[in-house]
Amino acid sequence: MRACSAILHRGRQAMRRTARIAACLVLVFSAAGAKADCTRTDYRDKSFTYCEARAGDDIRLFLFANETKVYGNFRNINEALAQDGQKLAFAMNGSMYHPDRSPVGLYIEAGEEVSRIVTSEGPGNFGLLPNGVFCIEDARFTLIETLRFNADRPDCRHAAQSGPMLVIDGDYHPRFLPDSDSRLIRNGVGVSADGTRAFFVIANTPVNFHEFARFFREYLAVPQALYIDGNVSRLHAPNLRRSDWGTLLGPIVGKVVDARPPSN
Repeated sequence: MRACSAILHRGRQAMRRTARIAACLVLVFSAAGAKADCTRTDYRDKSFTYCEARAGDDIRLFLFANETKVYGNFRNINEALAQDGQKLAFAMNGSMYHPDRSPVGLYIEAGEEVSRIVTSEGPGNFGLLPNGVFCIEDARFTLIETLRFNADRPDCRHAAQSGPMLVIDGDYHPRFLPDSDSRLIRNGVGVSADGTRAFFVIANTPVNFHEFARFFREYLAVPQALYIDGNVSRLHAPNLRRSDWGTLLGPIVGKVVDARPPSN
């Protein structure tokens, strides 16, 4: 009888070990199969990094840390979020801004309109019509040409106007030249046709507008894409061990996640 008990005991130990191994394997393969927030890739001899957000993700615009001071960089935002047990999964500069870091054109943060929409043509890239508005709704993303947006505004929790549009209903901006020698480090945002995904993209090598728009249209296959800025373009992508530094930024767009590890 004692021999039988010993055999059963060893059997139960083996079963527990097997269960623990199986649980570990599930965790390992789940982590391996999980899609990273940001991915670096090469396309047509150019290097890009894109970060993907899905409808329902906590995507926010950040500008003022208090009444007189802007956040200005990713570290300041992370320090503020940490007070609520949160952090940035990724972030980048979110729209053009004036020397005092105030936004150019429409800017809505947490439902509050900070800056009004600009519908007229003007100087610089922002005024290279058509430009557009990136809108974060509760259950989807919207990216619309400015005049269409102004005629029938969606309910934006956050929104930022910028320009020019890179891709408009699947076509390139009419002013882009494929052989333009104006190449910069640029960043922008594109939205899928069903509004469930948004792609935040930064070029890792200098590109012209046509080359940048081509990445959205051909590689990401999005029908709408909007230029955010160039020269000052920066990315915070912890999963790539990247967090760009420089002078203070204006608006910043980022995905917020829980900083606390999940409990088991």
